[in-house]
Amino acid sequence: MELLAPAGGPDQFDAAMNFGADAVYLGGGSFGLRERADKFTLTQIGEAIEKAHALNRKVYVTVNALMHPRDTESLRSYLASLQELGADAFIISDLGALSIAREVAPDVALHISTQASCTNAEAAKMWHSLGAKRIVLARELTLDEIRILRSQIPDDLELEVFVHGAMCVAYSGRCLISDYLVGRDANRGNCSQPCRWSYSLQEETRAGQHFPIEEDGKATYIMSSTDMCMIEHLKELEEAGIDSVKIEGRMKGAYYVASVTNAYRRVLNGEPASAYLPELETISHRPYSTGFFYGKPGQNYDGAEYSQTCDYVGMVISSEQTDKGTWRIGVDLRNRFFFEDTLEAISATHGIVADIPLLTLNHADGYPVAAADRTRNIYLFETDRPLEVGDYLRRRRETNAKNVPQKGQA
Repeated sequence: MELLAPAGGPDQFDAAMNFGADAVYLGGGSFGLRERADKFTLTQIGEAIEKAHALNRKVYVTVNALMHPRDTESLRSYLASLQELGADAFIISDLGALSIAREVAPDVALHISTQASCTNAEAAKMWHSLGAKRIVLARELTLDEIRILRSQIPDDLELEVFVHGAMCVAYSGRCLISDYLVGRDANRGNCSQPCRWSYSLQEETRAGQHFPIEEDGKATYIMSSTDMCMIEHLKELEEAGIDSVKIEGRMKGAYYVASVTNAYRRVLNGEPASAYLPELETISHRPYSTGFFYGKPGQNYDGAEYSQTCDYVGMVISSEQTDKGTWRIGVDLRNRFFFEDTLEAISATHGIVADIPLLTLNHADGYPVAAADRTRNIYLFETDRPLEVGDYLRRRRETNAKNVPQKGQA
Protein backbone atom coordinates (compact mmCIF):
# COMPACT_ATOMS: atom_id res chain seq x y z
CA MET A 1 0.00 0.00 0.00
CA GLU A 2 1.01 3.59 -0.58
CA LEU A 3 1.95 5.58 2.54
CA LEU A 4 0.49 9.09 2.21
CA ALA A 5 1.73 11.77 4.63
CA PRO A 6 0.58 15.33 5.34
CA ALA A 7 2.58 18.48 4.66
CA GLY A 8 1.29 21.73 6.11
CA GLY A 9 4.42 23.52 4.86
CA PRO A 10 7.85 22.93 3.29
CA ASP A 11 9.45 21.70 6.54
CA GLN A 12 6.78 19.06 6.96
CA PHE A 13 7.17 18.08 3.31
CA ASP A 14 10.88 17.47 3.81
CA ALA A 15 10.17 15.39 6.92
CA ALA A 16 7.65 13.24 5.05
CA MET A 17 10.08 12.65 2.19
CA ASN A 18 13.04 11.92 4.46
CA PHE A 19 11.14 9.42 6.58
CA GLY A 20 9.67 7.34 3.81
CA ALA A 21 6.33 8.65 2.54
CA ASP A 22 5.41 7.39 -0.93
CA ALA A 23 3.27 10.47 -1.49
CA VAL A 24 2.46 13.75 0.23
CA TYR A 25 -0.73 15.78 0.26
CA LEU A 26 -0.51 19.55 0.63
CA GLY A 27 -2.48 22.71 0.05
CA GLY A 28 -1.89 26.07 -1.57
CA GLY A 29 -3.16 29.44 -0.46
CA SER A 30 -6.80 28.66 -1.20
CA PHE A 31 -9.33 25.86 -1.49
CA GLY A 32 -7.52 23.41 0.80
CA LEU A 33 -9.46 23.16 4.13
CA ARG A 34 -6.48 24.13 6.29
CA GLU A 35 -6.59 27.92 6.39
CA ARG A 36 -4.24 28.16 9.36
CA ALA A 37 -1.60 25.72 8.10
CA ASP A 38 1.66 27.15 6.76
CA LYS A 39 0.50 26.37 3.20
CA PHE A 40 2.53 26.50 0.00
CA THR A 41 2.93 29.16 -2.65
CA LEU A 42 2.70 27.98 -6.26
CA THR A 43 6.47 28.28 -6.48
CA GLN A 44 6.89 26.10 -3.39
CA ILE A 45 4.42 23.54 -4.76
CA GLY A 46 6.48 23.38 -7.94
CA GLU A 47 9.65 22.84 -5.90
CA ALA A 48 7.96 20.13 -3.84
CA ILE A 49 6.74 18.32 -6.95
CA GLU A 50 10.21 18.47 -8.48
CA LYS A 51 11.79 17.03 -5.31
CA ALA A 52 9.16 14.30 -5.01
CA HIS A 53 9.39 13.23 -8.64
CA ALA A 54 13.18 13.03 -8.39
CA LEU A 55 12.60 10.43 -5.66
CA ASN A 56 9.83 8.68 -7.63
CA ARG A 57 7.25 9.96 -5.11
CA LYS A 58 3.98 11.82 -5.70
CA VAL A 59 2.31 15.08 -4.64
CA TYR A 60 -1.45 15.44 -4.26
CA VAL A 61 -2.92 18.93 -3.89
CA THR A 62 -5.98 19.51 -1.69
CA VAL A 63 -8.80 21.38 -3.44
CA ASN A 64 -11.58 20.08 -1.19
CA ALA A 65 -13.17 23.24 0.21
CA LEU A 66 -16.78 23.95 -0.72
CA MET A 67 -16.78 26.35 -3.68
CA HIS A 68 -18.76 29.60 -3.72
CA PRO A 69 -19.59 31.57 -6.89
CA ARG A 70 -16.67 33.95 -6.36
CA ASP A 71 -14.22 31.02 -6.31
CA THR A 72 -14.69 29.47 -9.72
CA GLU A 73 -12.64 31.80 -11.92
CA SER A 74 -9.61 31.85 -9.64
CA LEU A 75 -9.94 28.06 -9.31
CA ARG A 76 -9.57 27.67 -13.07
CA SER A 77 -6.25 29.45 -13.23
CA TYR A 78 -5.04 27.73 -10.03
CA LEU A 79 -5.76 24.21 -11.30
CA ALA A 80 -4.28 24.97 -14.72
CA SER A 81 -1.09 26.20 -13.04
CA LEU A 82 -0.91 23.06 -10.90
CA GLN A 83 -1.14 20.89 -14.01
CA GLU A 84 1.75 22.81 -15.55
CA LEU A 85 3.77 22.20 -12.38
CA GLY A 86 3.16 18.45 -12.64
CA ALA A 87 0.78 17.80 -9.73
CA ASP A 88 -0.09 14.11 -9.57
CA ALA A 89 -3.65 14.47 -8.28
CA PHE A 90 -6.26 16.88 -6.95
CA ILE A 91 -8.19 15.93 -3.81
CA ILE A 92 -11.71 17.24 -4.53
CA SER A 93 -15.14 17.09 -2.89
CA ASP A 94 -17.13 19.71 -4.81
CA LEU A 95 -18.76 18.63 -8.09
CA GLY A 96 -18.16 22.06 -9.57
CA ALA A 97 -14.47 21.85 -8.76
CA LEU A 98 -14.36 18.39 -10.36
CA SER A 99 -15.98 19.75 -13.52
CA ILE A 100 -13.50 22.63 -13.71
CA ALA A 101 -10.56 20.28 -13.08
CA ARG A 102 -11.63 18.01 -15.95
CA GLU A 103 -11.84 21.05 -18.21
CA VAL A 104 -8.63 22.92 -17.40
CA ALA A 105 -6.35 20.19 -16.01
CA PRO A 106 -7.32 16.92 -17.71
CA ASP A 107 -3.91 15.33 -17.14
CA VAL A 108 -4.16 15.46 -13.34
CA ALA A 109 -5.77 12.51 -11.53
CA LEU A 110 -8.89 13.14 -9.46
CA HIS A 111 -9.12 11.83 -5.89
CA ILE A 112 -12.49 12.23 -4.18
CA SER A 113 -12.09 13.65 -0.67
CA THR A 114 -13.47 12.06 2.47
CA GLN A 115 -15.57 15.25 2.65
CA ALA A 116 -17.72 13.73 -0.11
CA SER A 117 -18.84 11.03 2.37
CA CYS A 118 -18.56 8.10 -0.03
CA THR A 119 -19.94 5.12 1.90
CA ASN A 120 -21.25 2.73 -0.78
CA ALA A 121 -20.30 1.17 -4.11
CA GLU A 122 -22.98 2.98 -6.13
CA ALA A 123 -21.60 6.36 -5.07
CA ALA A 124 -18.05 5.18 -5.79
CA LYS A 125 -19.03 3.99 -9.27
CA MET A 126 -20.73 7.31 -10.00
CA TRP A 127 -17.57 9.23 -9.02
CA HIS A 128 -15.59 6.82 -11.21
CA SER A 129 -17.88 7.54 -14.16
CA LEU A 130 -17.13 11.25 -13.67
CA GLY A 131 -13.39 10.65 -13.94
CA ALA A 132 -12.29 9.80 -10.40
CA LYS A 133 -9.21 7.59 -10.08
CA ARG A 134 -9.42 7.22 -6.29
CA ILE A 135 -11.97 7.49 -3.49
CA VAL A 136 -10.89 8.63 -0.03
CA LEU A 137 -13.53 6.68 1.83
CA ALA A 138 -15.73 8.19 4.54
CA ARG A 139 -14.20 7.56 7.96
CA GLU A 140 -17.47 6.06 9.21
CA LEU A 141 -17.11 2.77 7.28
CA THR A 142 -16.25 -0.47 9.04
CA LEU A 143 -13.64 -2.85 7.67
CA ASP A 144 -16.36 -5.34 6.68
CA GLU A 145 -18.21 -2.61 4.76
CA ILE A 146 -15.00 -1.69 2.96
CA ARG A 147 -14.50 -5.30 1.87
CA ILE A 148 -18.02 -5.37 0.41
CA LEU A 149 -17.56 -2.02 -1.33
CA ARG A 150 -14.23 -3.12 -2.83
CA SER A 151 -15.83 -6.24 -4.33
CA GLN A 152 -18.50 -4.15 -6.08
CA ILE A 153 -16.42 -1.44 -7.78
CA PRO A 154 -14.11 -1.45 -10.84
CA ASP A 155 -10.63 -2.88 -10.27
CA ASP A 156 -8.99 0.33 -11.49
CA LEU A 157 -10.76 2.52 -8.91
CA GLU A 158 -8.36 2.99 -6.00
CA LEU A 159 -9.39 3.22 -2.34
CA GLU A 160 -7.71 5.34 0.33
CA VAL A 161 -8.39 5.52 4.08
CA PHE A 162 -7.13 7.54 7.02
CA VAL A 163 -5.15 5.39 9.45
CA HIS A 164 -3.71 7.83 11.97
CA GLY A 165 -4.49 11.17 13.57
CA ALA A 166 -7.33 13.37 14.75
CA MET A 167 -10.93 12.52 13.94
CA CYS A 168 -13.59 15.21 13.61
CA VAL A 169 -16.76 14.91 15.70
CA ALA A 170 -18.80 15.76 12.58
CA TYR A 171 -19.73 13.23 9.90
CA SER A 172 -16.84 13.06 7.43
CA GLY A 173 -15.58 16.34 8.84
CA ARG A 174 -18.51 18.41 7.54
CA CYS A 175 -19.09 20.66 10.55
CA LEU A 176 -21.18 23.84 10.98
CA ILE A 177 -20.50 24.53 14.68
CA SER A 178 -17.46 26.76 14.14
CA ASP A 179 -19.26 28.88 11.54
CA TYR A 180 -22.33 29.22 13.78
CA LEU A 181 -20.42 30.18 16.93
CA VAL A 182 -17.61 32.40 15.67
CA GLY A 183 -18.15 32.84 11.91
CA ARG A 184 -15.21 30.64 10.90
CA ASP A 185 -16.28 28.14 8.25
CA ALA A 186 -14.77 24.67 8.73
CA ASN A 187 -15.91 23.70 5.25
CA ARG A 188 -13.68 26.40 3.83
CA GLY A 189 -10.64 25.52 5.92
CA ASN A 190 -10.98 27.86 8.90
CA CYS A 191 -12.27 25.65 11.73
CA SER A 192 -11.87 27.05 15.26
CA GLN A 193 -12.21 23.51 16.74
CA PRO A 194 -15.11 24.26 19.12
CA CYS A 195 -15.49 20.51 19.74
CA ARG A 196 -12.45 20.85 22.02
CA TRP A 197 -13.77 23.77 24.08
CA SER A 198 -15.05 23.59 27.65
CA TYR A 199 -18.85 23.78 27.95
CA SER A 200 -21.40 24.31 30.73
CA LEU A 201 -25.21 24.14 30.85
CA GLN A 202 -27.53 27.12 31.45
CA GLU A 203 -31.22 26.62 32.21
CA GLU A 204 -33.45 29.03 30.25
CA THR A 205 -34.96 30.83 33.27
CA ARG A 206 -31.72 31.01 35.28
CA ALA A 207 -29.58 33.41 33.29
CA GLY A 208 -26.00 33.56 34.46
CA GLN A 209 -26.18 30.30 36.41
CA HIS A 210 -23.88 27.82 34.75
CA PHE A 211 -23.97 24.14 35.63
CA PRO A 212 -20.91 22.10 34.78
CA ILE A 213 -20.99 19.13 32.41
CA GLU A 214 -17.73 17.57 33.38
CA GLU A 215 -15.62 14.46 33.25
CA ASP A 216 -13.03 16.00 35.59
CA GLY A 217 -12.66 19.10 37.72
CA LYS A 218 -11.52 21.33 34.85
CA ALA A 219 -13.74 20.88 31.82
CA THR A 220 -15.97 18.65 29.73
CA TYR A 221 -15.05 16.96 26.49
CA ILE A 222 -18.53 15.96 25.31
CA MET A 223 -17.59 16.54 21.64
CA SER A 224 -13.96 15.47 21.81
CA SER A 225 -13.26 12.35 19.77
CA THR A 226 -10.44 9.89 20.20
CA ASP A 227 -7.49 9.93 17.80
CA MET A 228 -7.12 7.13 15.27
CA CYS A 229 -4.27 4.62 15.28
CA MET A 230 -4.35 1.63 12.91
CA ILE A 231 -0.66 0.71 12.95
CA GLU A 232 -1.47 -2.79 14.26
CA HIS A 233 -4.01 -3.47 11.51
CA LEU A 234 -2.31 -2.51 8.26
CA LYS A 235 -2.38 -6.08 6.98
CA GLU A 236 -6.15 -6.25 7.43
CA LEU A 237 -6.53 -3.03 5.45
CA GLU A 238 -4.38 -4.38 2.64
CA GLU A 239 -6.40 -7.60 2.54
CA ALA A 240 -9.60 -5.54 2.37
CA GLY A 241 -8.34 -3.93 -0.85
CA ILE A 242 -7.03 -0.57 0.36
CA ASP A 243 -4.50 1.05 -1.99
CA SER A 244 -3.32 3.98 0.13
CA VAL A 245 -3.12 4.61 3.88
CA LYS A 246 -3.22 8.24 4.94
CA ILE A 247 -1.86 10.07 7.98
CA GLU A 248 -3.88 13.07 9.17
CA GLY A 249 -2.01 16.20 10.21
CA ARG A 250 -1.53 19.20 7.92
CA MET A 251 -1.75 21.40 11.03
CA LYS A 252 1.06 19.43 12.69
CA GLY A 253 4.77 20.26 12.84
CA ALA A 254 7.65 18.54 11.10
CA TYR A 255 8.58 16.48 14.16
CA TYR A 256 5.08 14.98 14.28
CA VAL A 257 5.17 14.18 10.57
CA ALA A 258 8.61 12.60 10.87
CA SER A 259 7.63 10.48 13.91
CA VAL A 260 4.38 9.09 12.52
CA THR A 261 5.66 8.60 8.97
CA ASN A 262 8.71 6.80 10.30
CA ALA A 263 6.58 4.42 12.41
CA TYR A 264 4.14 3.51 9.65
CA ARG A 265 6.88 3.22 7.02
CA ARG A 266 8.81 0.72 9.09
CA VAL A 267 5.76 -1.38 9.89
CA LEU A 268 4.71 -1.40 6.23
CA ASN A 269 8.26 -2.57 5.47
CA GLY A 270 7.77 -5.58 7.74
CA GLU A 271 8.91 -4.50 11.19
CA PRO A 272 6.57 -5.43 14.09
CA ALA A 273 3.89 -2.90 15.02
CA SER A 274 4.55 -3.59 18.69
CA ALA A 275 7.96 -1.97 18.32
CA TYR A 276 6.41 1.30 17.12
CA LEU A 277 3.36 1.68 19.34
CA PRO A 278 5.61 3.34 21.97
CA GLU A 279 6.85 5.71 19.25
CA LEU A 280 3.32 6.92 18.67
CA GLU A 281 3.09 7.71 22.38
CA THR A 282 5.98 10.16 22.11
CA ILE A 283 3.91 12.68 20.13
CA SER A 284 1.00 14.81 21.35
CA HIS A 285 -2.27 12.92 20.94
CA ARG A 286 -5.65 12.21 22.42
CA PRO A 287 -6.42 8.62 23.49
CA TYR A 288 -6.07 6.24 20.54
CA SER A 289 -8.75 4.03 19.04
CA THR A 290 -9.20 2.18 15.75
CA GLY A 291 -11.81 4.62 14.52
CA PHE A 292 -14.90 3.05 12.95
CA PHE A 293 -13.05 0.13 11.36
CA TYR A 294 -14.14 -2.28 14.13
CA GLY A 295 -17.25 -0.51 15.41
CA LYS A 296 -17.88 2.82 17.08
CA PRO A 297 -14.70 4.52 18.36
CA GLY A 298 -16.28 6.22 21.34
CA GLN A 299 -15.33 9.64 22.67
CA ASN A 300 -12.40 10.98 24.64
CA TYR A 301 -13.69 10.83 28.19
CA ASP A 302 -10.23 11.09 29.77
CA GLY A 303 -9.61 14.19 31.83
CA ALA A 304 -6.43 15.27 30.05
CA GLU A 305 -7.06 16.18 26.43
CA TYR A 306 -3.59 15.33 25.15
CA SER A 307 -0.67 13.23 26.30
CA GLN A 308 2.84 12.49 25.07
CA THR A 309 5.95 10.82 26.47
CA CYS A 310 8.55 13.07 24.80
CA ASP A 311 9.13 16.73 24.05
CA TYR A 312 10.64 17.72 20.72
CA VAL A 313 13.71 19.88 21.38
CA GLY A 314 15.11 20.63 17.93
CA MET A 315 16.54 19.47 14.63
CA VAL A 316 20.16 18.60 13.89
CA ILE A 317 21.52 21.15 11.41
CA SER A 318 25.22 20.25 11.54
CA SER A 319 27.27 17.19 12.47
CA GLU A 320 31.04 16.79 12.33
CA GLN A 321 33.51 14.41 13.89
CA THR A 322 36.13 15.89 16.20
CA ASP A 323 39.81 14.95 16.61
CA LYS A 324 38.77 13.10 19.80
CA GLY A 325 36.46 10.82 17.87
CA THR A 326 33.32 12.42 19.30
CA TRP A 327 30.69 14.27 17.28
CA ARG A 328 29.95 17.99 17.46
CA ILE A 329 26.26 18.50 16.83
CA GLY A 330 24.46 21.73 15.97
CA VAL A 331 20.79 21.92 16.90
CA ASP A 332 18.16 24.50 15.95
CA LEU A 333 16.33 24.76 19.28
CA ARG A 334 12.54 24.45 19.62
CA ASN A 335 12.15 23.46 23.31
CA ARG A 336 14.68 23.69 26.11
CA PHE A 337 16.87 20.89 27.38
CA PHE A 338 19.58 20.68 30.04
CA PHE A 339 23.20 19.59 30.06
CA GLU A 340 22.42 16.65 32.35
CA ASP A 341 19.67 15.37 30.04
CA THR A 342 20.03 12.28 27.92
CA LEU A 343 18.43 12.89 24.55
CA GLU A 344 16.94 10.66 21.85
CA ALA A 345 16.80 11.13 18.10
CA ILE A 346 14.59 10.02 15.22
CA SER A 347 16.85 9.36 12.25
CA ALA A 348 15.79 8.58 8.70
CA THR A 349 18.90 6.39 8.41
CA HIS A 350 19.23 4.80 11.85
CA GLY A 351 15.64 4.81 13.13
CA ILE A 352 15.42 5.55 16.85
CA VAL A 353 18.72 6.56 18.46
CA ALA A 354 18.33 6.27 22.24
CA ASP A 355 20.54 7.31 25.17
CA ILE A 356 22.47 10.19 23.59
CA PRO A 357 24.77 11.62 26.31
CA LEU A 358 25.83 15.27 26.28
CA LEU A 359 29.58 15.63 26.83
CA THR A 360 29.55 19.42 26.37
CA LEU A 361 26.86 22.05 25.76
CA ASN A 362 27.51 25.51 24.30
CA HIS A 363 25.61 28.34 22.70
CA ALA A 364 26.59 28.85 19.06
CA ASP A 365 28.36 32.05 20.13
CA GLY A 366 30.86 29.86 21.96
CA TYR A 367 30.10 30.13 25.68
CA PRO A 368 29.16 27.05 27.75
CA VAL A 369 25.63 26.80 29.17
CA ALA A 370 23.82 24.60 31.67
CA ALA A 371 20.64 24.67 29.59
CA ALA A 372 19.69 25.28 25.97
CA ASP A 373 16.75 27.58 26.56
CA ARG A 374 16.60 30.25 23.84
CA THR A 375 14.14 29.02 21.24
CA ARG A 376 15.27 29.39 17.61
CA ASN A 377 18.88 29.85 18.72
CA ILE A 378 21.60 27.43 17.65
CA TYR A 379 23.31 25.29 20.29
CA LEU A 380 26.30 22.96 19.98
CA PHE A 381 26.98 19.83 21.98
CA GLU A 382 29.41 16.95 21.81
CA THR A 383 28.33 13.33 22.05
CA ASP A 384 29.66 9.89 21.21
CA ARG A 385 26.73 9.19 18.86
CA PRO A 386 27.09 9.93 15.11
CA LEU A 387 23.92 11.94 14.50
CA GLU A 388 23.04 13.23 11.02
CA VAL A 389 21.69 16.50 9.62
CA GLY A 390 17.90 16.23 9.55
CA ASP A 391 17.62 14.06 12.67
CA TYR A 392 14.96 15.19 15.17
CA LEU A 393 16.02 15.41 18.81
CA ARG A 394 13.67 14.85 21.72
CA ARG A 395 13.73 14.75 25.53
CA ARG A 396 11.80 11.99 27.26
CA ARG A 397 9.34 12.94 29.95
CA GLU A 398 9.75 11.07 33.21
CA THR A 399 6.17 9.87 33.59
CA ASN A 400 3.26 9.46 31.20
CA ALA A 401 0.53 6.82 31.21
CA LYS A 402 0.84 4.39 28.34
CA ASN A 403 -2.16 4.30 26.08
CA VAL A 404 -2.81 1.45 23.65
CA PRO A 405 -5.36 1.85 20.82
CA GLN A 406 -8.56 0.01 21.61
CA LYS A 407 -10.81 -1.52 18.97
CA GLY A 408 -14.15 0.20 18.58
CA GLN A 409 -17.07 -0.75 20.75
CA ALA A 410 -20.44 -1.65 19.28
